Amino acid sequence: MTQVNMHEAKTHLSRLVERALEGEEVVIARAGKPLVRMVPVEAQPRRRLGGFVAGKLTDAFFEPLPEEELELWGV
Repeated sequence: MTQVNMHEAKTHLSRLVERALEGEEVVIARAGKPLVRMVPVEAQPRRRLGGFVAGKLTDAFFEPLPEEELELWGV
């Protein structure tokens, strides 16, 4: 574990982030009192566009609307 004071953390933030990403525990302190721990953020899985409707749309969804319905929409 590495503990650094606030001033040192501001001065060497990039280096400390790299160390945290490599798995080292980095603690930032004020007046010797630990305040926060830097840890890597877990990667979020990429969301697929349209994934929430996958398998729910039939081919009918992509067919043109009937004239009557288009008129209701003012098209």
